[in-house]
Amino acid sequence: MEALFSWQRFWADVPLLLPYFLVTVKIVFWGIGVGLVLGIVLACLRLRHLAWLEPILHIYVSFMRGTPMLVQLLIIFYGLPLVLAAVGVQEAVRWDKMVFVYAAFALNETAFLSEIFRSAILAVPAGQLEAAYAVGLTRWQAYRRIVLPQAWRIALPGFGADFIALFHGTSLAFLVGVIDIMGRAQALGASTHHALEGYLFVALLFIVCSLGLRVGFNYLDRRLAYGR
Repeated sequence: MEALFSWQRFWADVPLLLPYFLVTVKIVFWGIGVGLVLGIVLACLRLRHLAWLEPILHIYVSFMRGTPMLVQLLIIFYGLPLVLAAVGVQEAVRWDKMVFVYAAFALNETAFLSEIFRSAILAVPAGQLEAAYAVGLTRWQAYRRIVLPQAWRIALPGFGADFIALFHGTSLAFLVGVIDIMGRAQALGASTHHALEGYLFVALLFIVCSLGLRVGFNYLDRRLAYGR
C-alpha cells in the first residue's frame, strides 16, 4: 500500500511550487499598492463629508468590508468584463484573468485601508490642523506635512495586520483559474495523488512569510514610536 505521506515527494514538490509564489507576490503588490493610494484618497474624501459623495462611498466601503472576499472576487471576475463590454470596451472579455484578480484585491484593499487611515487621521489632534492653517498652509500642505506623517504612524499596526490578511487572502485566486502557488499545489496533488505534501509546503511557506512580515512591522512600529 502506498504511503499517505512521503518526505521524498515533499522535497520533490518544493522546486515545482516555488516559482508560482511570484504570482502571489504580484497580487499582494498590486493589491496593496493601488489600495494604499486609493485608500488614502478615499479617507480624505470621506473626511470632507461631501453631501453628494458620502452616501456612495459609504455603500462602497460597507459592501467591501461586509461581504466575503471570495464573493467580491467572483463578482468582479465575471461581472466587470460584462460591464466594460457594455460601455464599449469589447476587448475586456479577452483580457488576462490576472487583470481582474488584481482589480478585485485592489478594490477590497481600498475599502479596508480607507477606514484604517480615516481613523488614523481623526486621531491626529485637530489643533495641529488649525495651527497649520493659522501659519498660512493650504489644506494640501497641512495634510502632506503635518497630518499624514502622524496618521501613518498611528495606522501602521492596522496596516500591518491588513497586509498579512491580504497575503493570506491571495490563496483564493486559484479558484478563478489563476495558477498561483495554491493552484500549482492542487495540480501537483491531482497528478501525483500526493496532495498533502504540496499543501503542507504551502502552509509552511505562508507561516514563515507571515511571521517575517509580523516581525518586520513590529520593528518598524517600534522605530517610529521613538518619534511620537
